[in-house]
Amino acid sequence: MKKILATLFLSLFTLLIHAQGDSEDIKEELIEHKVDSSLVLSLDSTIKTLYAVISGEKGVKRNWKQFKYLFKPNAKLIPSGKNKERVYEVRYMSPEDYIKGSGKWLVENGFFEKEIHRKIDTFGNITQVFSTYESFYSESDKKPFMRGINSIQLLNDGKRWWIINIYWTQESKEKPIPETYLP
Repeated sequence: MKKILATLFLSLFTLLIHAQGDSEDIKEELIEHKVDSSLVLSLDSTIKTLYAVISGEKGVKRNWKQFKYLFKPNAKLIPSGKNKERVYEVRYMSPEDYIKGSGKWLVENGFFEKEIHRKIDTFGNITQVFSTYESFYSESDKKPFMRGINSIQLLNDGKRWWIINIYWTQESKEKPIPETYLP
């Protein structure tokens, strides 16, 4: 009888320890996937959140739920650049496509995209932002490994800001960023 009680106690104790570990994992998952709806109430906070959610040190998971919350359904992310034949092309991605294609790389390598200049044009409820960026592997890096311009189209529906499209290209030796779009 003592053996049965001891085994039962040990099993229960092990189960409780394991359950506590599981609840910590669940808690971490909930924190990781939290959406802050106040971050889309102004144009400035929407743009800052866009840069913040894709940025992080090596090994740091991104809040993809917050990232997807920035975009209107059917929004597109459109990188442009030269192919092997040196001809400019574009690729159309949904926010989910971007996560699938870049998410793992961002975490494995570390990535920080920092806005260094912004030009805003607004008419009614639509806004076009030319946002010049610099990219780093770590926040402590001094020199960017890449620069470019994000052309971000947004909609204000009277309640919040939505990203409709982000169309971007990187700076190159042949096409440096014009002074107009630098600080």
